[in-house]
Amino acid sequence: MTYELHLHIDTRELFADGAPFGEVGSYERIVGRAEVFLAPDSAHYQKVVDLAYAPQDERGRVRYETDVYLLKPVDMRRGNRRLFFDVVNRGDKRALQFFNDAAASNNPVSHADAGNGYLMRLGYSILWCGWQADVLPGAGRSTIAVPIARDGDREITGTVREEIIVDEDGVVSIPLSGKAVTRSHPTASFATASASLSCRQCETDERIQVPETDWGFARLGADGNPEASETDLYYPQGFRPGWIYEAIYTAKDPQLLGFGFAAVRDLVDMLRHESTDGRGEANPLADESGQPLIEKAYAWGRSQSGRYLREFVYQGWNVGRSGRPIFNAVWPHVTGGGRLALNLRFGHPDRYPRQHEQHLYPSDQFPFAYVKSTDRPSGKTDALLRHPETDPLVFHTQTASEYWQRRGSLVHADSRGEDLEEHPRVRIYLFASSQHHAAPGISAQSGPHQNPSNPLNTSPLLRALLVRLDEWATTCKPPPPSAVPRFDDGTLVDVSAVRDRFPKVANVRPPENPNRLFPQDYGPTYADGIAAEEPPRVDRTFEYAVRVPIVDADGNDIPGIRTPDVTVPRATYTGWNMRSEAAGPNVMYSIVGSYLPFARTEAERQKLGDERSSLAERYPSSADYVRQVEKAANELHRRGLLLTEDVERYIAAAKNAD
Repeated sequence: MTYELHLHIDTRELFADGAPFGEVGSYERIVGRAEVFLAPDSAHYQKVVDLAYAPQDERGRVRYETDVYLLKPVDMRRGNRRLFFDVVNRGDKRALQFFNDAAASNNPVSHADAGNGYLMRLGYSILWCGWQADVLPGAGRSTIAVPIARDGDREITGTVREEIIVDEDGVVSIPLSGKAVTRSHPTASFATASASLSCRQCETDERIQVPETDWGFARLGADGNPEASETDLYYPQGFRPGWIYEAIYTAKDPQLLGFGFAAVRDLVDMLRHESTDGRGEANPLADESGQPLIEKAYAWGRSQSGRYLREFVYQGWNVGRSGRPIFNAVWPHVTGGGRLALNLRFGHPDRYPRQHEQHLYPSDQFPFAYVKSTDRPSGKTDALLRHPETDPLVFHTQTASEYWQRRGSLVHADSRGEDLEEHPRVRIYLFASSQHHAAPGISAQSGPHQNPSNPLNTSPLLRALLVRLDEWATTCKPPPPSAVPRFDDGTLVDVSAVRDRFPKVANVRPPENPNRLFPQDYGPTYADGIAAEEPPRVDRTFEYAVRVPIVDADGNDIPGIRTPDVTVPRATYTGWNMRSEAAGPNVMYSIVGSYLPFARTEAERQKLGDERSSLAERYPSSADYVRQVEKAANELHRRGLLLTEDVERYIAAAKNAD
């Protein structure tokens, strides 16, 4: 035995009480676990870091187990024979929220959980499984259990760096991971003399060392007193909001995080290509004769889970045991130029760099682009798509936030900021002027940032593009051309061009810089999955050219796909927002955008000193506004970027605008 997958089904029942979804009919809900046993010398797992240190059972097998959640048509022949794999984000299911306009739910069971039923009406089988081993169980999160690496009877240890920022006063203890839902790498020693804690207000400030007697590895107990904890940081003085705290210590017991890639490959491979699991139990996506019914499989991942897909493809996991591709197409959404440093000893798959947060974690590293390019500082030539026999089609979609905070320009421009050639199997789309979390039903919110948050919803674009992706994978019909800012036409620019062009709005100025990027060196063993330098060495003699989209006279993005809200605006929408003075220095706040509404009248805007035309000056009547929105929506529909049902939704919203 070199490999067995056992699919344990714990629940199999009608979804949404059997309510039909158009011509597809009813769906069923299948919940369980996939248990995988493998020989440690199996060629299909040798990429997993620390596999040689994985404990074995009495039969010499290594084991991992992942949660499985599946929604499928009761009658698969009435479905579209497509598998939609939603890569969970920190264990959370997101596809129904973003494609179906549903409320976020990790346990979709009711008709309300299906939202508008879009994916079901199309006939997709929708699949989730756990992959991030440091996500803790609870709240319906999809998790995975993987081995802990050990060298015989000895613990495996290594240097770990954790960065913590809080936004509120009064915090004195916090998990080392920074989150209660994420496993922290446990310390190998409670002695603070062998570790360090520093703080600084800004990334570039000199680190201020906290005396070893002023902090500890502990948490507050039920009685309000500190108690020793291998996984928590205790600072009785209280963490200052907005400040960067950095703990460096010797950790123990690394998880074999790389099994998170194997889990997706193994599960999807079995469901697509096998009649039964390793115990002879029927494949739930096969017919009565055992013939698998899935003809195409697409993977969509948002933010962290999109970075997962970029790394999954780059590391060569998109191939099954028989040599067949796992996914016909992948869709990384709002990832920017990042990948996922998952398959590492003491990895941090939860962390990603922003201007003020988590700067030196190995998320954004060359190669950034799908097409082959040369990294100027290292001289290396590489591409994310480097396995031509199994590389999938790719849709890469991003908002304005990814250009400002997540180095999004590096997906299609080189290290000098100049345009790269487009890969024939890739399309890249900017959703103009939207923010990272452009979810259905969001509204402008206040927070530890200077401006209300950006309320634009980009789900209508996702729905239309899914149709285009399926056409491409099924009939080879080319999807709409990429829509990105470009260096050669002047729409991909240095930040100074945006600052010069941005309209005068009271107390609002674009950031001085996007999130900058310099080469980082994690030491000679990093290629083998072990970071030897923490923090890494940073080469500030070279800076990657991170560029941003140019804006129009209103401050809205010119390039990309402009929804009717941007084409016929009632506000300026940006991908950036600044931290409030109370929350930190003059840098961007995470991946939140800004909403800057227009004045209602000319007199009002003149009083405010606002250069942007007022609503009354732009739209002489409500009917005129509705006509312009209708025209913009129909133009997107003509281009294949908006469904008829969403054209109608935009028009209805325009009629109800105040």
